Amino acid sequence: MSKEEAVDEYEPSFNSNITAFALKAKVIYPINQKFRPLADGSSNPSLHENLKQAVLPNQPVEASPSSSLGSLSQAEKEDCSSSSSIHSATSYDRFLSRTFVQANSFPEVLICESVDLDLCIYNLHLKDLLHLDTALRQEKHMMFIQIFKMCLLDLLPKKKSDDELYQRILSKQENDLAELEKGLQGKLSNTAMLGAGDSEYITLADVEKKEREYSEQLIDNMEAFWKQMENIQHFLMDQFKCSSSKARQLMMTLTERMIIAEGLLRDSQDLQALDALERTMGRAHMAKMIESLKLQIQEETKCRLAALSRSLELLTVEGKLSGRQKEELLTQQHKAFWGEAERFGREFVQRGKDLVKASLAHQAEEMARLTLAQEEEQRSFLAEAQPTTDPGTFLQAFHAVLERQRLVRSHLEEENSIRTTQAMAVLCQELYCSTMETFQKFVEVLFLQTLPGVTGLSRAECEYLRQEVQENTAQQLGKSDRFRKQQWKLFQDLLEQDRQVWMEEHALSSVLQTHLQDDHESIVHQVLGRLGGLTEESTWCILQGHGLLLRSALRRLALRGSTITTLTHMRLSGKKSLLQELREQHALEQSSSQCLDEHQWQLLRALEARVTEEASRLEEEAQQTRLQLQQQLLAEAQEVGRLLQQHTERAIGQALLGHARNAATKSRTKDRDDFKRTLMEAAVESVYVTSAGVSRLVQAYSQQIGRVMQDHEERKLEHLKALQGERAENYKLRTKQGLGEPSSGSQMAGGAGEACEAVHQRMVAQQKKFLAQFTVHQQIRLDAWKQKARAMDHLEAQLETQLQEAEQSFISELAALARVPLAQSRPLPSKRGVSEKPVRTRRKKPPPREKGDPGEPTDDDPASGAHPSGSLSRRLNQQENEAGDGESPKKLLREKTNL
Repeated sequence: MSKEEAVDEYEPSFNSNITAFALKAKVIYPINQKFRPLADGSSNPSLHENLKQAVLPNQPVEASPSSSLGSLSQAEKEDCSSSSSIHSATSYDRFLSRTFVQANSFPEVLICESVDLDLCIYNLHLKDLLHLDTALRQEKHMMFIQIFKMCLLDLLPKKKSDDELYQRILSKQENDLAELEKGLQGKLSNTAMLGAGDSEYITLADVEKKEREYSEQLIDNMEAFWKQMENIQHFLMDQFKCSSSKARQLMMTLTERMIIAEGLLRDSQDLQALDALERTMGRAHMAKMIESLKLQIQEETKCRLAALSRSLELLTVEGKLSGRQKEELLTQQHKAFWGEAERFGREFVQRGKDLVKASLAHQAEEMARLTLAQEEEQRSFLAEAQPTTDPGTFLQAFHAVLERQRLVRSHLEEENSIRTTQAMAVLCQELYCSTMETFQKFVEVLFLQTLPGVTGLSRAECEYLRQEVQENTAQQLGKSDRFRKQQWKLFQDLLEQDRQVWMEEHALSSVLQTHLQDDHESIVHQVLGRLGGLTEESTWCILQGHGLLLRSALRRLALRGSTITTLTHMRLSGKKSLLQELREQHALEQSSSQCLDEHQWQLLRALEARVTEEASRLEEEAQQTRLQLQQQLLAEAQEVGRLLQQHTERAIGQALLGHARNAATKSRTKDRDDFKRTLMEAAVESVYVTSAGVSRLVQAYSQQIGRVMQDHEERKLEHLKALQGERAENYKLRTKQGLGEPSSGSQMAGGAGEACEAVHQRMVAQQKKFLAQFTVHQQIRLDAWKQKARAMDHLEAQLETQLQEAEQSFISELAALARVPLAQSRPLPSKRGVSEKPVRTRRKKPPPREKGDPGEPTDDDPASGAHPSGSLSRRLNQQENEAGDGESPKKLLREKTNL
């Protein structure tokens, strides 16, 4: 974009000749201050005119702290909705499309434009958080491998660490982790190129989009790690034929020790996140210092040109210079002085880039050597350590080694940044001294060579004028120094405010983590409390697994919360800079003159009112921005909670499935009895069993079953109605108790005296009342479900007992009809746990059939293998086992009729 188009983004009215002249001269004035000509020496052209750097779209221009109350008042009258107003219709979208330099290290930030400093530093903070997450994830994987090694040694005590089976199991997990990390790094690398391409600039919208995608990819990676841990038990059982009990014991130990590791990682993450925040504040301090040194040359230039302009104006008033001569001399001095100032800026940028390049190369070499040394230290520690003797101590020692190594790398990077900053400050001072010498030569040439020839003044008079100019310049520079000190104090106050905001956000994040943890743990305990039949070991395994996944998820969300806070500061950085400039302008105007007339006092009060108004607007927009970005965090927390719920549901389902299989196995073992099959075969072959007799038995059995089921449904309905009424009564009672509590609070608030305080207390009491009612309602529902479950269990036990009694009666009558003795059958138990056992007989062989008695039924006919009824009885037995005991009499009747 051309410079006119770029500035046109922020200044809608450019029709005047003064504006065109100022744009051509590239003069940048303070906020709300219209462009004015250069003759008074107060202009502030850009120092980077010849850097061949395109003006960035949607980038606000930098303003000088120098201003005047008159220009401010005129600007407010001409344009009440100027670019300084925080509330504009498109300011939010335009700031999201704001482009700034994508610096990858702090030394690169030192040569950026001043308007990019805040965004560059915050962007570096985001990179630090991403690097911290990478380092902690790598440590988690390393600790997981070490814990898995210890668990394998416990599982396979006879195997050695170099055994082939041991190495195969271990290498499988290592390869899976390597593939997992490789895939994640590929995705992160692709996301890092988002919006940048080959350009060194990036927009804030692209930064937010990248961070959202980073978060999604890290959550997916976290879930993939969870699945890898879940598959370990199946892997050991399927591939290495490990028993289920040993595999389950390994998973229990692995989960317990990984919880310890997660606790260590969480503490380390909190400390290093705060350390990264302090490092970011230090970077802002150093960048501001270098920026102040760079701007010092501009103040020198303005002060010297203002003193020269005043001296030449006096000569013009005295008639020793014509107006045309004065303008020509001023134009020459402006060109010379600002040309030298631009040379200062160009040389600083060029030599600064060389310094940064050398600094980064030196840092890369040191970091490479340090990485090799730290890898060797890790191998040496693992070779000397005895992890199996005391696993907890080993994990803490290993974590301490890795954390110390991270701190060493961080300190190395910070020392390199400090050295680079010091080198940049020395370079700036060197160029400053050189520029001051050139300025001094310009003044000497003007007063000792040019003016004597133009004005006819003597050398002594010109020397006197030169000394007056120097004294005037010194006075102006003294004011500039005092203003710079005020600027520095305001900047330190801003840093302290930012630090307090960061700490408040950190405290709120901790509260959110605690709330989420308590909520998820309470839900899991309530679910497990409603379920029955799980053993203590299964319940403990589920709780341990859920606790591990929950800690991992909360640690990820805590780091994402720090990212959200950083993005909030990035969104508000432009508006904070604007408010800071207004405060600096107010400080400048307040100290510019001791005695102010009425009009100037009114303008100063108007400026104070505007500062207050913009501060309140900034606070309001900060709250809105935090709420908007917090919605992203809450949405991600819900997504993580959904994943956590899926894994926990799967764990509970597997535990219930295992419990059901065990119960079914026991039931099938008890139900495998030969009596029913023998009775059915005997009934089919018996001549005593007729179709009419079987029909009568089946009809009686069906009627009895119908009565039992009808009685069961009636009892069930009565119990449900009773429980519903009891629940309603409990709810009314607890609601009345809840309504009685806030009333006293409202009376206390009414007696306080102040209406505002009373309203506030009533609102707080009402809020507590609603929350208490919600909790009470949940507890009532939970109690009601527990009562309902107990009642249904009791009714189910009664139903099973009655059904078994009906079945026993049917079997007895059928046996009597078929002439099958029941001498060895067991009495029907009354308890639910034993009532599932059918009537059994231990007769394996029937009594021998007497010769000449063809009608005597037998349980096992020697010739039944070739008889059709034998195959029929086997088919009947198979169908009876598949369909259940309730339908076997009907099938028996059909088969008997067909036979």
